[in-house]
Amino acid sequence: MKELRKQAELNGRPLKPESLMMSYGFRPEWSEGAIKCPIFQTSTFVFKNAEEGKAFFELAYGLRQPAPEEEMGLIYSRLNNPSLEILEDRLTLWDGAEDAASFASGMAAISTSLLALLKPGDVVLHSEPVYGGTDFFLKNVLPRFGITAEGFSPTLPADELQARAAALGEKLAVLYVETPANPTNHLVDLDACVAAAKLAGSTERPCRVVVDNTFLGPVFQHPLRHGADLVLYSATKFLGGHSDLIAGAALGSKALMKEVRAMRTFMGTMCDPNTGWMLMRSLETLKLRMERAAQSARVVADWLRQHPQVTRTYYLGHLDDNAAQQDIYRRQCLSPGSMISFDIAGGEAEAFRFLNRLQLIKLAVSLGGTESLAEHPATMTHSDITPELQREMGITESMVRLSIGVEDPADIIADLSQAFGDEAEAAAFVDANVYDAVI
Repeated sequence: MKELRKQAELNGRPLKPESLMMSYGFRPEWSEGAIKCPIFQTSTFVFKNAEEGKAFFELAYGLRQPAPEEEMGLIYSRLNNPSLEILEDRLTLWDGAEDAASFASGMAAISTSLLALLKPGDVVLHSEPVYGGTDFFLKNVLPRFGITAEGFSPTLPADELQARAAALGEKLAVLYVETPANPTNHLVDLDACVAAAKLAGSTERPCRVVVDNTFLGPVFQHPLRHGADLVLYSATKFLGGHSDLIAGAALGSKALMKEVRAMRTFMGTMCDPNTGWMLMRSLETLKLRMERAAQSARVVADWLRQHPQVTRTYYLGHLDDNAAQQDIYRRQCLSPGSMISFDIAGGEAEAFRFLNRLQLIKLAVSLGGTESLAEHPATMTHSDITPELQREMGITESMVRLSIGVEDPADIIADLSQAFGDEAEAAAFVDANVYDAVI
């Protein structure tokens, strides 16, 4: 840890995360002068002697407390691997976390972390909507283990959320939040959630606040700074950012991450070394990609809002008429990000017609990549949620979700426009607005 602290400074001046992404946690002399960390593609590691192997396993299985500055040595890649350790060191920087763990997917991070924190009889109180896979895990998988999931609206007043949490008492083990919500972009008040969790938990059995920060993190939102206990990511998205890997991450305190890591060891849900190396590559351009996509998204969202075939936009830069959401945005977000949903005039047929006409923007699920993507939440990512619940959550048949990439925004708008069937109108808007706003 002393070595890492030294790497994080330059003449006593703390370095920014975007600078540290290039070399933090690795020194070229450790690997023949290689400027980039190599891929440690190995399943097992050789001990210097039997005594060292014994010492490593004592720490791995918690048989003794580590001595000052002592860390667990390399044993087996299901427990630890140099490629992943360096990746995880870098993942902590944006969120200011004490520790991080990488996973084989976003759902692996979510399921492993929740199982590490829950036991039969516990209740999870969660915001709605959440990603469809998360929703299914909460409502259909956890009950098999005797764990109950209860949803709440992101617009639920803080006093009502606190009353629900207090009524559940120590049965409430996790308050799970996805903010902004997928696909509606609704914001959940993290400060209110932390206050509600304190009312339910106790010193012996605290209620943990777990936040899926995929839509804005780790550049545009930092839940740990608001008192959250654990932050989760689908690292497939912005962290990976090139639609060429599947991964997940969890971040939090060393004490809490020790529980998560233990569950990961026995479930075998760790990331693999090759994917870890690809994530390190992507972290070097994370801020550049996210800022560029957010700039373009603002222009695209403004164009969509004035389009006659769009009845509503769901975008964090369009909160003018919602004081409560505006207040949350000011307190916990640094940018609207690059996710836009909108309702097209009509219903499913009109949404499908629009989606089928897109050319530059690809019709695919996922998000946060360099390319722009479009999908239909009601029949795709959230199709396992009943139509009645979809309507309650604000997911309509006419909703289209866009993930804006790093293409030229004029080209993105041109594609959206031809999908609507009005190319000339788009050209006029682009000429008047795009380049002044983005460049």
